[in-house]
Amino acid sequence: MAMPSILHHFDLRIAHADTGVEAAVSLKSARHPSETVERLWLRVLAYAWQWQDGIAFGPGLCEPDAPDVVATRPDGRTALVVRVGKPEPQRIERDVNGNAGAKIAVLLESPRRLDAFVAEARERGLARLARAELAAVDPPLLAWLSRHEDRRARIALTFVADHVYAELGGASADGPLWRATV
Repeated sequence: MAMPSILHHFDLRIAHADTGVEAAVSLKSARHPSETVERLWLRVLAYAWQWQDGIAFGPGLCEPDAPDVVATRPDGRTALVVRVGKPEPQRIERDVNGNAGAKIAVLLESPRRLDAFVAEARERGLARLARAELAAVDPPLLAWLSRHEDRRARIALTFVADHVYAELGGASADGPLWRATV
């Protein structure tokens, strides 16, 4: 018998100091039995990092080709495609090629993985990946978030330039967002 997904509830306050964007959202995410808590937090961070109207979590690990976070325009066209974790550069190139006019973003779990991603993309000559926004979260920040496995969480995420501040459970942590281009 297959293990059921675990439903997580997040009361999320999002602030982007540089653009003046602020939002308060309640969001639910089903965590697949094979999904790590680190990957769940990467999806939450990606959601907040790229927040815009129409944003939602993708279907998750049960559909491996689907994006982790997606936003649609009122006319139904894709506005945003976000992948997290360890996507292959070829997968991101397919996203760039198949989603004309949409913003493509990738949030990786470490600067080391970001460097490896960029090196592989350059080695393979995937120049169109220059259209994708690439970033990596600070590993100590991700580890701090991942210690919180509660099924309900109230969290504030503030983005200032390339830095993330998190408040959760009466404590806070922060770390840089590492960026790169192909």
